[in-house]
Amino acid sequence: MTKHRALITVPQPLRGLILTDDALASLQVAADVAMNDDDHNWSGEELAARLPGVEVIVGSWGMPKLTEEVLAEADSLKLIAYAAGSVKGFVTPALHQRGIAVSHAAARIADSVAEYSLLCAMLGLRRFHELDRRLKTGESWPKSRDMDTFEIAGKKVGLLGMGYVGQRSARLFHAVGAEVWAYDPYLSAEEAERLGVTLAGLDDLLRACKVISVHLPVTEETHHLLGARELGLIQDGAVFVNSARSWVVDQEAMLGELSSGRFWAALDVFDQEPLPDDHPLRELDNVLLTPHIAGLTRDSYQNLMATMIDEALRLFQGEPLLYQVDPHKLEIMA
Repeated sequence: MTKHRALITVPQPLRGLILTDDALASLQVAADVAMNDDDHNWSGEELAARLPGVEVIVGSWGMPKLTEEVLAEADSLKLIAYAAGSVKGFVTPALHQRGIAVSHAAARIADSVAEYSLLCAMLGLRRFHELDRRLKTGESWPKSRDMDTFEIAGKKVGLLGMGYVGQRSARLFHAVGAEVWAYDPYLSAEEAERLGVTLAGLDDLLRACKVISVHLPVTEETHHLLGARELGLIQDGAVFVNSARSWVVDQEAMLGELSSGRFWAALDVFDQEPLPDDHPLRELDNVLLTPHIAGLTRDSYQNLMATMIDEALRLFQGEPLLYQVDPHKLEIMA
């Protein structure tokens, strides 16, 4: 029986990080597999030359834009299985017009980001890392009764955005006993009820919630959604987590609020990355900074390609795809 044909476009060294031997072996059982061994991401022209006869592309970061010109020789292509998150950098109308499906591993990355959100929320409420720093810099024994720390159980947690990460975060926050509120203009009341979250307006959520976690995509609607007025609504002593995009928050306004010490924040994303060495955020004790790693764990990395290879196998077996991107929802996706 003639095997299917698959093309893995990911070069080394990234391929070595996200493609396990087991995942590759499972694909090779079902398909003849060609790989990018050129040590660089292919250009559109280089990819186009390799597309005749290929049914599935398994790609990741560095995928060129799939224009009509690139796809001209894609005589058998049925699926782009993208072992990363946002597909906006390479998806074009030509894919949809040709009936080529696009799936992505954003749901797998979302698991790690949700875990990061819960971890940061709990750190913000308990401040263990600050106590560690105080003990290591010479304070003999902080007085426990003076510590303004809290448990997460029973606290109102506000999630901004209820896509992959928001939904997974809601599940985790529910598991530790939090009351989850959500702001998302595209979430129906029926879906909110299914997820067990309280739908709220943005202002109401910002005022009411002890913990606020941002999970909104980059769209025209979300640019600086949180400006000086909105940030001013956040209650004193709150915990603010942004593991989505800095696009959503006016960074100057955020810096002003955090400089006052009024609330605590964990920030994983910034207008300029890497964050400049002299950036004032680096000087604030009430800010936890991480270098855009919320979705990065060894577990998530090694599951990216496996998740998409499983998707390719579903296609070969005539089964429904689990992670297909709806082209009509692309504008409101991350």
